[in-house]
Amino acid sequence: MVGATLVVALNRMQKKLNNMSWRKLTENEIAVLTAQFCRCDDWSQIHVVEGFNPNFVCNSNFSGEVFIGLFEKEITFFGGVKKHSGIFNATIHNCNIGNNVYIGQIRNYIANYNIADDVVIENVDLLAVDGVSSFGNGTLVSVLNETGGRELPIYDHLSAHLAYILALYRHRPMVIDKLTAMINDYVQSVSSEKGTVGKNARLTNCRTLRNLRIGDYARLDGIYRVTNGTINSNEAAPTYFGPGVIAENFIASTGSEVTQGAVVFDSFIGQGCLLGKQYSAENSLFFANCQGMHGEACAIFAGPFTVTHHKSTLLIAGYFSFLNAGSGSNQSNHMYKLGPIHQGIVERGSKTTSDSYILWPAKIGPFTLVMGRHYKHSDTSSLPFSYLIESGDDSVLVPGANLRSVGTVRDAQKWPQRDKRKDPHKLDHINYNLLSPFTIHRMIQALDILQMLKKISGATSDFYSYQSAKIKPSSLESGLKLYTMAIDKFLGNSIIKRLENRHFENDEAIRERLRPDIPTGTGEWLDLAGLIAPKSAIEQLLTNIETGAITSLETIAQTFEVLHQNYYTYEWTWAIEQLQKRIGKTIAEMTAADVIALVETWKKSVVELDQFLYDDAKKEFSLNAKIGFGIDGGENARNLDFEQVRGEFEQNAFVGEILEHIRRKTALGDELISRLTPVLEGN
Repeated sequence: MVGATLVVALNRMQKKLNNMSWRKLTENEIAVLTAQFCRCDDWSQIHVVEGFNPNFVCNSNFSGEVFIGLFEKEITFFGGVKKHSGIFNATIHNCNIGNNVYIGQIRNYIANYNIADDVVIENVDLLAVDGVSSFGNGTLVSVLNETGGRELPIYDHLSAHLAYILALYRHRPMVIDKLTAMINDYVQSVSSEKGTVGKNARLTNCRTLRNLRIGDYARLDGIYRVTNGTINSNEAAPTYFGPGVIAENFIASTGSEVTQGAVVFDSFIGQGCLLGKQYSAENSLFFANCQGMHGEACAIFAGPFTVTHHKSTLLIAGYFSFLNAGSGSNQSNHMYKLGPIHQGIVERGSKTTSDSYILWPAKIGPFTLVMGRHYKHSDTSSLPFSYLIESGDDSVLVPGANLRSVGTVRDAQKWPQRDKRKDPHKLDHINYNLLSPFTIHRMIQALDILQMLKKISGATSDFYSYQSAKIKPSSLESGLKLYTMAIDKFLGNSIIKRLENRHFENDEAIRERLRPDIPTGTGEWLDLAGLIAPKSAIEQLLTNIETGAITSLETIAQTFEVLHQNYYTYEWTWAIEQLQKRIGKTIAEMTAADVIALVETWKKSVVELDQFLYDDAKKEFSLNAKIGFGIDGGENARNLDFEQVRGEFEQNAFVGEILEHIRRKTALGDELISRLTPVLEGN
């Protein structure tokens, strides 16, 4: 498996050691080494290969059993400086050293390590393993609840989806027990008295490195102290640990970067993550492409693309995914009563503005903008794409408002562009879709909720109360309209995609194509930290774990991958079920006229939603937006300065894409209607 880098590297290295022809040092080689100020209590414990050159081993001490390879290459360092491979000014104890390794200026010692070919270790205080270590695997991370109860063991190949189940499915104790046992078996399989430094890794200017496994092509530079961890890395996705880092009890995945004084304890760092600029993290999980700078995380589950860049931002005791945390964002999880026992859920795609605050427990629905301070434990999970705004002491909810925000669409476009993962083997399977059965199901629920509020409270109410939040009548009506358009847009997208590039002779041919390929997909859908899948499929996976039908972590990972690959097949099963409910007909009753009507509704919704986005984008070019431009000039200077910096509205790339999207989607709908019209006329 690509990505199982350290286990593969360890096995590869051990096999190489077993197959190599080792010999003891000759008397002449011992004499050369002694003359070069090398020392060893028992030279018979030093093993070398044929072609070993003692001239490249100077001023070094050896103890225990040591295996040394060839020194045939020069190595180029920063600035173009070249040094020949060899061992210089070092103490080596009980190590296996591959070919063309450079070890120099080791102030304390290197002990109990397998060091692969072409490794550089220079100016390091200590690199050692003491006793049997699992190198961070099996570390219990007390995520979400600082006092315990949701702690889970991390390991090299932990995915966001498996962690989601381990952390949040405590109502399935047998599942948790069996998953924990599988992980414990893996922990035992990688435990060793020897650490590993993978091929082409470079460790320079570091102080204390204890009980580490370091993958191929990893770069460690200027580290202060790193203990009991694994730094997974490979040639496709090198991992970097930089200056001033302190880390303990951790797993870092391929392509991640921890640097600039970051402090990390009891945490998992996913593929493509960046933690830097004095960021502090404890008992937290960071999955693919998360970024943490300046601020602090404690007991958080950070699903893919959770981003926080500000010194005053604290994320604590919460589940987040695709989050953009504003400066000063904060949560509180103890209420000054029984301690830090509360937790919160902020579902995918949400944003918090500067100085926002949420008192846990609370649950924030997908793609929600949180503005201001909120103390009343709101649950907005059934009203996605909303604004949650502070007004006095109240939390005011604006349902569906984010559907007309150009920022929401821009986020959805930028996430895949900012995927930093280079490893061909992806641990996390990420679905970037804004509209999916997961979010559309919530919108269908939202329509029922808003209609119920309107019916119970009456159309003349000053506001409607829902889950400790207030909704204005105008916001309720707007929400009904926006959710309806978004549902129509999604269902129209689905049916157009299903019928594309096909010609139909009659209604029966259309019906045949409309029938789902498989039954999986009906009912509720879940977002498992990036993986969007039918709840029934996840329930089946959990049942298979409970019954013993699935007994390995590899099979679970393969199941997640299959669910991700089959997303659009499952999506159609869900969409056609909803379409039948929407028009009040079964597939067997549908006609070309029904499909054409759906497409016409879809066209209207797409154009109207895009017009909202267009109008929202235009605000960025309004007079108010130009305040601060043309600092020492009049209105003309201000306009010219603004255009030089921001460009003209009509020339903006995103604005152009909105207009092109309207044209393209309209043409797509018209093309399908033209293909179905002959069937309609023939009926």
